[in-house]
Amino acid sequence: MISISAVVQALERRVPPALQESYDNSGLLIGRPDAQISAVLCTLDLTEAVLEEAFARGCGLVVAHHPIIFKKLGRLTGAGQVERCVVRAIELGMGIYALHTNLDHIKQGVSRHMALKMGLEKGRVLRPMSGVLRQLTTFVPEGHAEAVRAALFEAGAGWVGNYSHASFNLRGEGTFKPEEGAKPALGEMGILERVDEMRIELIYPYWIESVVLKALFKAHPYEEVAYNVLKLENKVSEYGAGWLAELPEPKDEAEVLHQIKTVFGGMIRHTQLLGRAVQRIAFCGGSGSFLLPDAVSAGADLFLTADFKYHEFFEADQRIVIADLGHYETEQFVPQLIAEILSQEFTNFAVLISETPTNPVSYL
Repeated sequence: MISISAVVQALERRVPPALQESYDNSGLLIGRPDAQISAVLCTLDLTEAVLEEAFARGCGLVVAHHPIIFKKLGRLTGAGQVERCVVRAIELGMGIYALHTNLDHIKQGVSRHMALKMGLEKGRVLRPMSGVLRQLTTFVPEGHAEAVRAALFEAGAGWVGNYSHASFNLRGEGTFKPEEGAKPALGEMGILERVDEMRIELIYPYWIESVVLKALFKAHPYEEVAYNVLKLENKVSEYGAGWLAELPEPKDEAEVLHQIKTVFGGMIRHTQLLGRAVQRIAFCGGSGSFLLPDAVSAGADLFLTADFKYHEFFEADQRIVIADLGHYETEQFVPQLIAEILSQEFTNFAVLISETPTNPVSYL
């Protein structure tokens, strides 16, 4: 048995809630964090049938991609599908957690998973995020620099792409004079001190700032810690929207579309074929029309996504082929992705994938 809060903490280490869009509602939606569970059910959508499946299979927590509580709920009377699901989850004592746009925005997220299903393992984020990083600068007596750096690294700072323990260090001289009321770790009251110090600079994602600063204050020897934090506008390849990958060799458009239909099923709405070979493909799980300019700028031959409106297809303008696979079809493998994340974090409880169909769209 394990607590829901332990599962939540593990998920949020891998998929930070801070990455979700402002309109989103990812996180623990229903349930007591201290409740003990022995199994988790992973699903794309939460429906009444999924809840009954979770209960029958002994799952105390359902982790869904789409939040069942998305718009404001003014009452719980069971009047609609959302209200019925919420009421039933409470009746069953079931925890409900959602990983939505934050799962879209990690490098190992939904869009990359689409590419993997087509056998494309290499690629990059299509639209990297900016404003994610913060730069910490602090000044430490040289004899304590190693301990302070170690504490900051342990707190999660100092990652640059696939490199850890990254920092910049510069030796210099610090000066200070302890005045009345001070309790200096070094020096004497009323006397100007000159100390050999190390200027340490490193970066971290903004959502761990409180943890990083707590580690700094605990490890730093000074009563008054000298530091500053800067917001960086650098684009970060680890976070962002969409995915860009390449086929090993160019293929005929019709051949690629046939492969896509084989992998994802459903129906494909697409713009006019251009009579050009396809090699570079852009992906976006769910509604991805906002990424069309990025796909074109990246030189993609084909853009796989969903929910394009009629007039938006004109924007391809013979520069790229848009293939709209359907919302469910682009995200149908997300429960597997969530299960993989949980299985990597835990071995002491069951991680199950829902067998209940949830696609609300049918085709003739």
